Amino acid sequence: MNISDTKATLSFSDGSPSVDMPIYKGTIGPDVIDIRKLYGQTGKFTYDPGFMSTASCNSSITYIDGDKGELLYRGYPIEQLAVNCDFLETCYLLLNGELPNAEQKATFTDTVTKHTMIHEQMNFFFRGFRRDAHPMSVLVGTVGALASFYHDSLDINDPEQREISAIRLIAKLPTLVAMAYKYSIGQPFMYPRNDLSYSANFMHMMFANPCEEYKVNDVLVRALDRILILHADHEQNASTSTVRLAGSSGANPFACIAAGIACLWGPAHGGANEAALTMLKEIGSVENIPAFIEKVKDKNSGVKLMGFGHRVYKNFDPRAKLMRETCHEVLNELGLQDDPLFKLAMELERIALEDEYFVSRKLYPNVDFYSGIVQSALGIPVSLFTGIFAMARTIGWIAQWNEMIADPEQKIGRPRQLFVGSPVRDVPGIDKR
Repeated sequence: MNISDTKATLSFSDGSPSVDMPIYKGTIGPDVIDIRKLYGQTGKFTYDPGFMSTASCNSSITYIDGDKGELLYRGYPIEQLAVNCDFLETCYLLLNGELPNAEQKATFTDTVTKHTMIHEQMNFFFRGFRRDAHPMSVLVGTVGALASFYHDSLDINDPEQREISAIRLIAKLPTLVAMAYKYSIGQPFMYPRNDLSYSANFMHMMFANPCEEYKVNDVLVRALDRILILHADHEQNASTSTVRLAGSSGANPFACIAAGIACLWGPAHGGANEAALTMLKEIGSVENIPAFIEKVKDKNSGVKLMGFGHRVYKNFDPRAKLMRETCHEVLNELGLQDDPLFKLAMELERIALEDEYFVSRKLYPNVDFYSGIVQSALGIPVSLFTGIFAMARTIGWIAQWNEMIADPEQKIGRPRQLFVGSPVRDVPGIDKR
């Protein structure tokens, strides 16, 4: 973070003295105006609902340029990482700042693999949930509960303990997500297998059962791995900011990640791919698309197009192109091109890419549109989509949390407000109310 030669000067029309504020330059992206002394010097706060113009921290992990459609993890374009790396290499990169060499990769993979089992007593936690509990509800509870099993790694000021917690979270999330699924369908839990890769192990825990052998399909494993890479981090989004805010109080990492999962559960954040698939099911068939499109174009209908456009990426979502490739690979591998739901999805994609209404508004299919279709093809139920998202984003959350704890400028988060309630008044007696 370099201080700029120029300063920002804030002047007031009420005769108050103007204030000079330093400007900092990042490696890439917009400069920031340092307003930390604003209140002390002027008695005024800034007002920025949703923090859309506010940088809450400095970070060297992920960079997004929404206008260009660019997403970088530690400087590497997502397009290259998704093609050339697996998920655990991406995890190593986000945590440590550099891609691992062959020896580092082997050691890291081995360490994560050996932490995939959860304490046997955790099984009892699942029995406390109703069978139809939403998997995100189960994950918020069980991830938070991990803190009660690992008192040996809760000292957040010890970098070694932070690293152990990071490994545990990356390793155990797939186990907990798969257990949430198995519990919901009444099947026995499947233990992790150390001979399988991260993504293959997850698919085995999801779809194997003790009665017959589950055959791992490399095309499907690669598809899941790509979903995880594309969702691993996304800068200071709502759930990441939640993790940082929780962490700023000194809360343990398991509590912070549970807070992130709770935020991700919201339909405006992690629930977008679930909403996209629900929309496809509501349309029903290819014949109903024209009528649906007309409703979307009618502002008074209240019908929204889910899985298209993105509030950050203004031209295209770089993850969507990669997910589209994976989507077609999976549909071809499973022979699902003629499945009514997938035919419907592909027709909607074609129309959205050609119809002037969508093209002019840049309502292109986004990563959520394709990842919902892929997960459905893999046999993952809609209710678990956000759980898969949480499994992927855990590495981003933990990397961001770790960076924040190590930052000497880190303070407990405490946003300000513009108070618009009643001024001071006296409490009247009960007979005068």
